Amino acid sequence: MVQETNSNIKGVIEFLDQSILHKVVDVLIYKINLGEHFSISLIGLIAIVATFYITKRVLRIATNVISKRLTEENQSKFKSLFTFGKYVVYALIFFSVCQSIGVNITPLLTASAALLVGVGLALQTLFQDILSGIFILVDKTLKVGDIIEIEDEVAKVEEIKLRTTRAVTIENKVMIIPNHKYLTNNLYNWTQNDKIVKSSVSVGVAYGSNTKLVSELLIKAVQDHSDTLNYPKPEVFFENFGDSALEFKIVFGVNKSIVAHKYRSDIRFAIDRLFREHQIKIPFPQRVVHHLNSST
Repeated sequence: MVQETNSNIKGVIEFLDQSILHKVVDVLIYKINLGEHFSISLIGLIAIVATFYITKRVLRIATNVISKRLTEENQSKFKSLFTFGKYVVYALIFFSVCQSIGVNITPLLTASAALLVGVGLALQTLFQDILSGIFILVDKTLKVGDIIEIEDEVAKVEEIKLRTTRAVTIENKVMIIPNHKYLTNNLYNWTQNDKIVKSSVSVGVAYGSNTKLVSELLIKAVQDHSDTLNYPKPEVFFENFGDSALEFKIVFGVNKSIVAHKYRSDIRFAIDRLFREHQIKIPFPQRVVHHLNSST
């Protein structure tokens, strides 16, 4: 009697277990319609979420492992590239999982084609910025600390991101430069080859001036400045016999090119003072006007 009762109870439990299992399976495979031609099951959603979670963990571990083997400068470049590559990986994973679980995403892509085209056009500049950022990071066109000139603005590069570059101008203003501007504008990198940059000051003196003395005074004005370099040595060039003056240029080296405009100003003050002390005149433009009387 007891054995029969136990057998009945066991049968009931097995029936309930199978019934619950069938219900769970039915829930998991139940299709959720998201449109006329697109549907997905609960187990499909779970598979997508689980795959994305695992992918995120794997990418994080890979990032940490690779970053530890790179220098600090290369770490920032790698993280910028990884940010872009991560979204590409997620997109590929999404399409692969959907295909694996039997979800037909073709109707969804077809229905959203016009929207995707519109979004693509709207994000065209963004994609240009990102691609330009990748080119900058890969071919080292630009590095943090470089002095650049773009659109008549001189600035020091402080940070390079995938979409923008942050630089500080001479007036201590922060420039946020979209990276695509490096492809559409002329970029002058003053310090890519060397941190030492040559600058110059031009001046004209009156005809009849002692040109040797002029050269000596120009060199003295540069050498007396505490922030100019002794090497490369300053050089004086007699450039031209101008309309109103003898034209000279002095070229000198500086290692703080971001403030070279201040050095040029200081040297102009020094040149003016030295010329006054030695009676060297800086002429103003002169024109001779001949007036012809017309007879009627």
